[in-house]
Amino acid sequence: MEVADSILDLIGNTPLVRMKRVGEGLSCDLLAKLEMLNPGGSVKDRPAIAMIDAAERDGLLKPGGTIIEPTSGNTGVGLALVAAQRDYRCIFVMTDKVSQEKVQLLRAYGAEVVVCPVAVEPEDPQSYYSTAERLMANTPGAYRPNQYFNQINPLSHEQTTGPELWHQTAGKITHFVAGAGTGGTLNGVGRYLKQQNPAIQIVAGDPEGSVFSGGSGRPYLVEGIGEDFWPETYDPAVVDQVIPISDQASFDAARMVTHREGLLIGGSGGTAIVTALHVAADCRPTDVVVALLPDAGRGYLSKVFNDQWMASYGFLVDGHPCMKDVLDVKAEELPPLVYVEPDDPVSLAVTRMRDHGVSQLPVAKGEMPLAAAEVIGAVHELQLMELAFNGDLLGQPVEKVMNKPLEQIGIGESVALAVTKLERSSALLVLDGGRPRAVVTSTDVLSFLSSSAANTVS
Repeated sequence: MEVADSILDLIGNTPLVRMKRVGEGLSCDLLAKLEMLNPGGSVKDRPAIAMIDAAERDGLLKPGGTIIEPTSGNTGVGLALVAAQRDYRCIFVMTDKVSQEKVQLLRAYGAEVVVCPVAVEPEDPQSYYSTAERLMANTPGAYRPNQYFNQINPLSHEQTTGPELWHQTAGKITHFVAGAGTGGTLNGVGRYLKQQNPAIQIVAGDPEGSVFSGGSGRPYLVEGIGEDFWPETYDPAVVDQVIPISDQASFDAARMVTHREGLLIGGSGGTAIVTALHVAADCRPTDVVVALLPDAGRGYLSKVFNDQWMASYGFLVDGHPCMKDVLDVKAEELPPLVYVEPDDPVSLAVTRMRDHGVSQLPVAKGEMPLAAAEVIGAVHELQLMELAFNGDLLGQPVEKVMNKPLEQIGIGESVALAVTKLERSSALLVLDGGRPRAVVTSTDVLSFLSSSAANTVS
């Protein structure tokens, strides 16, 4: 009988498929490695079983032990598969940008999940790295695979994914494209392929803001790839090119591939496709470009494939009239987004309100262009005036007096929705492609509606 002894025996040997519709018009072959067909649904099954095998072999994980790992979800699922087969307890630490589907999936496997804020520094006690360290110190018999530092991670791809690609393309592969997360896939596959043919190009698709493409690790919305630090499993010497890709382009590509190829992929798969199309545009007819698709889109149905979520972050235009129309009308008088940072003095907030003629300011960490997650509060003119009567607050940091953040609205969401939101909020923060673009008030919306009505009459 053709039957596997366990689910773990089905990891690897995933197929390649030609992207005929997405790659239409290209002179070269564009192929996709379908890693979502691993039993845990992602490429992370490969390093998961390899790391646990090594830990057992080295005596680092013993029967009845606990596996603890910070993860965006996919590595957790791979580890949970192994744990279910071998009777280990699992605790996974995730950031709050991870979709609820992934949290629920890990819990379905019997794992415990701890959720931490994404918009904090790695050394912050609340970060998911710090939280994992604390759990390790407080859990007897705990083992942390530590996918960001464990060299078994890239080795698993050097021993499996790389040889599969070489065999499946009959050695014709010329470009390998994947997202950069821990770097395990890129480095492992890259090392193997370059041993076979040093001319093969290894290309990383990286979310804008991630350190791999020159950012500082500021928040972005694509899950599972990009970093805010340099993992030891990432070797830049193996990677020939790193291409920054926006959240907008990644999500649009994920939806496009799903609609055109009937292949449901996640946002990071969209990153890989955009990167591969960029690479393939300059290729010759004999070139073979392979994009690795790390997981399926089923884990992102509440986000990338949810029109309401996409519109709320400014990734979709919901119809007209929408907030884009409001901003277009006042484009000439619209200044760049004015805000203050949490450690700025209140006096600076007052000055900026006066200079720009606004009555409220967002409070955010970082420089423009901001990410939505970097907006942490707001200050209001009337509130500051009221507090000023109670003493000298002008020298205090803004974070001491700020309120909760302004309510948000996507640039493609309707003016009708803005009117409803402005009934309970003094102003709205407009998001465009997941990034704050402007603050609008009821006066701005009323001015737009009056102008539209006048144009209709005339």
